[in-house]
Amino acid sequence: QVHLVESGGGSVQAGGSLRLSCEASGYSYGKNCIGWFRQAPGELREGVAAVNANDDSTVYTASVRGRFTISQDKSKNTVYLQMNSLQPEDTATYYCSARTSGTHYGPCDWNLFTAWGQGTLVSVSS
Repeated sequence: QVHLVESGGGSVQAGGSLRLSCEASGYSYGKNCIGWFRQAPGELREGVAAVNANDDSTVYTASVRGRFTISQDKSKNTVYLQMNSLQPEDTATYYCSARTSGTHYGPCDWNLFTAWGQGTLVSVSS
């Protein structure tokens, strides 16, 4: 059974930083994509950042590029999202997500993800 367990959310002021962690289990972590989505109240869920655990390629949505960094520790089946220069518009519930079957090559596609964590809230005040 696939498990994605997030941690690291919280409340910060604008300009601050947070680091999210997601520990994955129950599938072949090193073969596929894992990443972060977010959903603000009243908004659709959007892809934020993803890494292909197979080849370390990364993708970011435009609004976070240069501020957020996704990384992974394959020995721990864990992916991280370092979020710097946080802004109020980054406020959302952040979800860890993964594609858990097959093997992926190249940058991840937001439509590939099939498993989801429970979410962790990030709140940024101005």
